Amino acid sequence: MTIKAPLEEETMPLSDHLVELRSRLIWVIGAMIIGMLVSFVFVEEIYGFLIKPLAQSMTQNDTNRLIYTGLTEAFFTYLKVAFFAGLFLTFPILLIQIWMFVAPGLYKNEKKVFFPFLVATPALFFLGGACVYYLVLPMAWPFFLSFQSDAQSTILPIQLEARVSEYLDLIMTLIFAFGLCFELPVLLTLLGRAGLVTAGWLASKRKFALIIAFIVAAFLTPPDVISQFLLAVPILALYELSILLIRLSSSDGGTQEASK
Repeated sequence: MTIKAPLEEETMPLSDHLVELRSRLIWVIGAMIIGMLVSFVFVEEIYGFLIKPLAQSMTQNDTNRLIYTGLTEAFFTYLKVAFFAGLFLTFPILLIQIWMFVAPGLYKNEKKVFFPFLVATPALFFLGGACVYYLVLPMAWPFFLSFQSDAQSTILPIQLEARVSEYLDLIMTLIFAFGLCFELPVLLTLLGRAGLVTAGWLASKRKFALIIAFIVAAFLTPPDVISQFLLAVPILALYELSILLIRLSSSDGGTQEASK
């Protein structure tokens, strides 16, 4: 009697895989569309949430408003907010569909390896977005508002008249940038599991990681030292966490090999 391997029992022709992939993509796109429609219903509340850090940084001497200079600018800005919120909220659904598509082709031990990464990916992404909103913005906006002046200092007053579309574009860019940077442990640990990097090699490159972290922070954050520091420090902490995770996974792998 021939015993089939687990993967051979569930072998599917290529056409069936393509059909399944199409159906899962439809689920993902449908969920994103629904998320965007729901977000558009509450777009003013979402906009108010995103604008709150700037509003709290303004004083009575500031303009305390955002402007739009085109008739359609505010409308399309609301569409961008709904699109952004819909993607942000349905990101876990995308990961779940990817997992459901890939999981049947994995062995049980492989599922145990990859499932924690599936959980950690959205958690770290949301943590990066929260870092922007609750730490970076409350410190960055007062810095930019400090460049305003009255007529006594500069003959003509300098006041912020921020466009609503530019503000929302900046906010969304920062949130996605921080979210992607916080995926560093997932990326490096996967590379470690694949044998492409080792904990010792990463540890030996700490000085380069330090430089790269501050360079990345300089490009992704507003041009003030506090914002750059607030991004660079978490990146370095996540880099050290990646080294620890790779060492743990390597020791687990060695223990499993010894027990065979």
